[in-house]
Amino acid sequence: MSSHDLTFRRFKDGDHQPRHWEEQIFEQDSSHKCPTYVHRTPPCQGSCPSGEDIRGWLQIVRGMEKPPKNIAWQEYAFRRSTDANPFPAIMGRVCPAPCQEGCNRNEVEDFVGINSVEQFIGDYAIENELQFEVPAKETGKKVAIVGGGVAGLAAAYQLRRKGHACTVFDERKELGGMTRYGIPGYRTPRQVIDKEIKRIIDMGVEVRTETRVGRDVSFEQLEKDYDAILLAIGAQAGNVLPIEGADAPNCVTGVAFLAAYNEGRLLHTAKRVVVIGGGDTAMDVVSVARRLGHIENPHEDERPENVILNQTAHDAAMVARREGAEVTLVYRRPIEQMPAAEHEIVAAQKEGVTIKGSLAPVAVIKDDQGRARALRVQKVTWEGGQMQEVENGQFDIECDLIVGAIGQGGDMRGLEQFDNGRHLIDADKFYQVPGKPGYFVAGDIVKPHLLTTAIGQAYVAVESIDDYLWNTEFDSRPKVDVHHFDLLQKLREFDMPPKEYHHKQERGTDHADYAVHNYEDRSKVEIISSQQLFLGHFEYTPRHLRKENDVTAENVLGHFQERYEGLSDDEAKAEAERCMSCGMCFECDNCVIYCPQDAVHRTPPGQATTGRYVYTDYTRCIGCHICAEVCPTGYIDMGL
Repeated sequence: MSSHDLTFRRFKDGDHQPRHWEEQIFEQDSSHKCPTYVHRTPPCQGSCPSGEDIRGWLQIVRGMEKPPKNIAWQEYAFRRSTDANPFPAIMGRVCPAPCQEGCNRNEVEDFVGINSVEQFIGDYAIENELQFEVPAKETGKKVAIVGGGVAGLAAAYQLRRKGHACTVFDERKELGGMTRYGIPGYRTPRQVIDKEIKRIIDMGVEVRTETRVGRDVSFEQLEKDYDAILLAIGAQAGNVLPIEGADAPNCVTGVAFLAAYNEGRLLHTAKRVVVIGGGDTAMDVVSVARRLGHIENPHEDERPENVILNQTAHDAAMVARREGAEVTLVYRRPIEQMPAAEHEIVAAQKEGVTIKGSLAPVAVIKDDQGRARALRVQKVTWEGGQMQEVENGQFDIECDLIVGAIGQGGDMRGLEQFDNGRHLIDADKFYQVPGKPGYFVAGDIVKPHLLTTAIGQAYVAVESIDDYLWNTEFDSRPKVDVHHFDLLQKLREFDMPPKEYHHKQERGTDHADYAVHNYEDRSKVEIISSQQLFLGHFEYTPRHLRKENDVTAENVLGHFQERYEGLSDDEAKAEAERCMSCGMCFECDNCVIYCPQDAVHRTPPGQATTGRYVYTDYTRCIGCHICAEVCPTGYIDMGL
C-alpha cells in the first residue's frame, strides 16, 4: 500500500463547490447509477431487408414469449412473422438469409438456423389452413398494383390490412412473378406458392391476370379508376452478354432459360452447357441443367434454344431418352467471391457442376451454321479490386448451349415513360416515382436484389401510399427501419396497459401506474453488437439442421424432389432456443442470482411480460454494475 493510498481524501482544501453532476457520475458511478433496461434491435433483424421481428418469433417458438389465451404458439409465431413478410413458407426455403450472416451467435460457434424455423412456421400455417384477417372496415380508397410477384402481392397484403381496396394486374396466367417463373419447383414447391398467394387473395384482393398495363389497359385509365398506382413489375428481362458472337441462337439468358423450365416447356437441355455468372440465378440454371440432362441428336425443333426463345414446348415422351449433361459455370472473379449463397455453390458442386473462377468471357465462337460451339475465356487475376489479364491465358470451352446470367432489367414495353435509361425505375426514399405524383414503385424494378428486399420495399411503399391517400405529410423513416417489438402493445395484449396520465408534474415515477418506468427503447436507432453481450453465458450448441435429400452427381438426373425436409416441433423449439435474444431480456435470472444486494427481483406473476421480467428495488441498489456485466443479452445499462 502506498503512502498516497493512506492519505487519500475525496475532497481537498479549498473544495467548496460541487462538481458538475456528469463528472460525479462518471467518476463515482458505483453510487450514482442503477440498472436501466434498454431494448435494442438485434443484428439478425437489422440485416433482414424485409425487417422481420426475427428475435420475436424465435422467442415465441422457444416458449419464452407466451401467446394470449386461445391461440397456439405456432399460430402466434406465424402472426408475428407475417407482420412483415406474408410468405414464411417460401422465404424459409429460398431466402439466402442475410439475417444468419449477421447473427451474433456466429461469435460463439454457428448462426441460428433462422430459415429453418421460418419454414416450420410457414408449413404449420399451410397445414392448419391459417388465414389472414379481412379488414373490418373499408376506407373506400383503391390502389392499382402493376405486377403480381412478391413485391406486388406483399403490397396487396399490407394495403388490405389498412382497409384499402386493391387490384393486381399481371401479364402471366398465374401470380408469383420470379418466385414461380424464376425459382425451380424443387426449391419452392408450387403448392406452397399457391397457398401462400391464395391466403393474400382471400383478403379481398381483385386479380386481373393475362393483362399487361401499357398494352391491354392504359395508365390513363388506371389514373381515372384508382387513387394511387404501385409499379412492381420486377426485372424479368435478362441482360444480353456484352461480347462478340452473343447473338448466336443457342446463346440465351438465364431468365429465359428458367422461365421455359418453370412453365413446363423445357424438358431437356444440351449435352454441354456453359453458364456465365455467379449469382443465385446462375446457380439455379446450372442445377436445373444437371437435372434435365440432354437428348442425343435432337430434332431441330427440339433444340433447347428453340423452346426457350420461340415459346414452343418439348414432347414429354422424349424425357425417357435423356442422358446427363456436362454443365460448367464460369465466373470472372474468384469462386470465393461469388455472390450466390455458399450452400448453393456447395450443392451445385456436389451435383456435378464444374465451377471455374477468374475467367472473363471474351467471345462466343460460332460454327458454320452460326451457332455457338465454344465460349472463349481469358484467365485473369485480381489485385486491389482490379482485374489483370494473364499473359497467353485465352482458351475455348466447347459447348452446345451458352446461358448468360449476368443481371436483369425490366421489360419496359409500354412503360417507356418510367424508364431511367437502365431498364429500371427510379425511386425516392419513400418509394415514390420522382416527378410522378400518385405513382409508387417497389421490388426488382428499382434494383434487382433478393425476394426479401422486394417485400421490405413493398411495406415502405404501402406506408407512403397510405400517407398519400390521406394527404398526410410523409414521415422520415427511422434509422433502423424494421418491425420492432412494441412493449406497450405487449402490455395491452395482456390487459396491463399503463393507466391514463394525469398530466401533473411530480418526482419519482418508479411506482406510478401511468408510466413504464426504467425502460428505454433504442431499437429504432441502435443495433446491438456482440461486444455488448456476455458471450460466456452461452454454451456450445450445434445447429439443428434440416434433413437434406442426398442429391449427387450420380442421381441428379431427373431428381426434382424438394431438397430439404422441414423441422419437427421439437427440432424447431430446440433451434429457437439457440437464439441469444440480443437486445432483449430472455429471462435467464443472472441479474437476480448475482445481485449482492438482493436488489433485483422477478416481476410478480400477473404483472410480468416480455421485457418486464425483472425490476430493481432502488432502496437496495448500490450501482455495482454486476447485473449489467452478467446480462447475456446486453439488455441492462447502468444509468440514472
